[in-house]
Amino acid sequence: MKVINPFIKYVRTMIDRLLTTADSALRTMFASHPGSQPCPTLPGDATELSDIEKKESGALMRVNHVGEVCAQALYTAQALATNNEALRTHFLKASAEETDHLAWTEKRLKELDDRPSFLNPFWYAGAFAIGLLAGRLGDKVSLGFVVETENQVEAHLDSHLNKLPAGDHASRAIVAQMKDDEARHAVNAKDLGAIDLPLPVKGLMMVAGKVMTTVAHRI
Repeated sequence: MKVINPFIKYVRTMIDRLLTTADSALRTMFASHPGSQPCPTLPGDATELSDIEKKESGALMRVNHVGEVCAQALYTAQALATNNEALRTHFLKASAEETDHLAWTEKRLKELDDRPSFLNPFWYAGAFAIGLLAGRLGDKVSLGFVVETENQVEAHLDSHLNKLPAGDHASRAIVAQMKDDEARHAVNAKDLGAIDLPLPVKGLMMVAGKVMTTVAHRI
């Protein structure tokens, strides 16, 4: 039986991971996303919006779409950084689940005759760098970052439920389902051993999130 040199095996593994990471980035940025789950709907509640309401819903859903672009980057980077195969599988599974959110927000933007953020490559690169840094600081820190990120995203989505036009039932159904899913992801990360991040770190994450949401609302 031929024995594979450990170094060669390591190099092959890293090349495979890097190719997977690059493929994920390209798919997030340039591919369409059908999603594995149907888009949430509220049967019997037709969405009828004025032009002003459509514009506001479009801006809010663009922000949510950016959030899902960032989620893809974060989970992909964290999967690349960890040496724990079980945790890597967890991150990739979470990324796949977030792809549904990406598909739903993308579809809703088209229905609202609106567009994604022009800065999506920038958002992706920034989120990927943050996720890679968190991953390099250790698995418990990386998971702690997931918990805090998902908690902040959940609060952000809750605020959107108050801001979306009351008659935009389609967008509200999507945001409500996303909010539930993000809460579950936070609980899963905590169960896997996440640490509680220091308050200054949480504060910086909140500031970064505020900058992203403010800019993406317009650009």
